[in-house]
Amino acid sequence: MTDTFWIAGSVMILCAMAFVLYPVFFHKTDARRRADSRQQNLIAYRSRMQELDEEYQAGVLDEDNYRQLRDELAGTMLDDVPEQAEASRRVPGRRSAIVVALAGLLILPVGTYLGYDRWGAMAELEQYIAMQEMITSGAGQTARMAELAEQLRQRLEASPDNEEGWVVLGQTYMRLDNHGAAASAFQRLAGVTDDGSNAQATALGLAAQALFFESRGQLTDQVQAAIDAALAVNPDEVNALGLLGISAFSQQRYRDAIDYWQRIVEVAPNHPQIASIQGGIKEAYNRLGETPPEAAESGPVGPGVSVRVSLDDALQDRVPDDATVFVFARAAGETAGAPLAVVRLRAGALPADIRLDDRNAMTPEATLSSVDNVVITARVTRSGNINAQAGDWQGRAEATVTAPGGEQAPVALVINQELTQ
Repeated sequence: MTDTFWIAGSVMILCAMAFVLYPVFFHKTDARRRADSRQQNLIAYRSRMQELDEEYQAGVLDEDNYRQLRDELAGTMLDDVPEQAEASRRVPGRRSAIVVALAGLLILPVGTYLGYDRWGAMAELEQYIAMQEMITSGAGQTARMAELAEQLRQRLEASPDNEEGWVVLGQTYMRLDNHGAAASAFQRLAGVTDDGSNAQATALGLAAQALFFESRGQLTDQVQAAIDAALAVNPDEVNALGLLGISAFSQQRYRDAIDYWQRIVEVAPNHPQIASIQGGIKEAYNRLGETPPEAAESGPVGPGVSVRVSLDDALQDRVPDDATVFVFARAAGETAGAPLAVVRLRAGALPADIRLDDRNAMTPEATLSSVDNVVITARVTRSGNINAQAGDWQGRAEATVTAPGGEQAPVALVINQELTQ
């Protein structure tokens, strides 16, 4: 697309130069116009003289009238066409005009290129092109996405003030499971938006989330520092609160987990993962032996899939009750990229009936309601990481996305396969 831009610019420059050069090379000078007029007068003189000769020979004119008219015609001709009249071959100023035009032909394109490179927006244009290619790349094109991400990163390094560019880069690295690079991109975004706004807090929260994934669910000092930085800007930053809730839950501090997650429900009721958060609150109350308040309950919203998740009988004694279970959906035919919906459970809560819908989406752009058919995966992970690892157990089932009440029965999904690599 950049090549097309320069080709179009070059064509426009050549057209502009044509308007400048045409009058120089093809302009008719006064001397040439006078020469053309003299030639026309000569032709008229000869034509009239021939007519006088024919009238004299035919007897229309006598000798005296003939001579008188011929002399008058000759006198008029001498006045209109002097004998020494000659068109000048040299055009005053033409050489200078040609020199200026040719110099302009060289200087204008070079000056345009250098000026646009210095003051124009070529860096932003290249960033925009890379961003659009990344957004439109299919989830299965991992190698191409990685290549485009590296191109965008290099362009952002040269022109780092593009907030949207850092957002796209960070999201792309998350989709590629390159969490360290994603954290770096979100931290650079926080630096660009260093104004104490919610946007800066969100960037820091996303960086903390990426670092949390990189540490395989451990609240390391680096993760804690990113969380603290986000909450220092905005005490209600939902990504940071969510991580604190997960950490508290894993340490069996269920009351703290409820407080963190309930705060998200209050400040961000339309959060894309609100159903998962509410499910965590409900499970925390169950661990405390308490009945969840009605505020933590929620009915189905929009198209989705109802699933009954269970463990195979052969795994009942092998899977600990506190093991983490992720239930997630991808569009049929997709094997990589961010899931369309995710719910986190505890193995001890199985079998469990759950519903996946747009409330479980990871991003507003990728939702369950945007597709017709999905593949549901339930994975028991020892590490607490959603990424598949050797030793995890999982099961899969295909399902059709339907409106609330439209499905006949929950899709049966049995976890019965152990991953070996």
